[in-house]
Amino acid sequence: MSKLRHIAIIVEDPEASAKFFEEAFDMKRAGTARRGIYMSDGIFNVALLKKESDKEELGLYHFGMWVDDLDEAEKKVVNAGGKYLAGRPTSANSYYEAKYKSPTGLVFDLTHTGWAGAVKDVVPAKEPAPAK
Repeated sequence: MSKLRHIAIIVEDPEASAKFFEEAFDMKRAGTARRGIYMSDGIFNVALLKKESDKEELGLYHFGMWVDDLDEAEKKVVNAGGKYLAGRPTSANSYYEAKYKSPTGLVFDLTHTGWAGAVKDVVPAKEPAPAK
């Protein structure tokens, strides 16, 4: 199963937005992007990206799915009506985001290496044994 582990949000001020995410949600800074700041809750990456043009709307920009195999994931996306937009890995171990668009216009990334501050698999905590 692919794992939702990334969203990108267009914001006016990435630094102010990062401070809000730190204070309101206890998220941690995981790194910087060309145009913003990556935040993490330890599982999920949120990219706070600076609005660069009047054509960009504030809010959700795209989401990202962490997959085991790009070729297999791409086949499933295309068979479901999605379209490839851009991006390919340069080697088997390179970081990449291949961009696609759903039939309804949602833009999303597929990656096999993930995002800073995100983890692919989460092991649920064991429930405590019932009291006797």
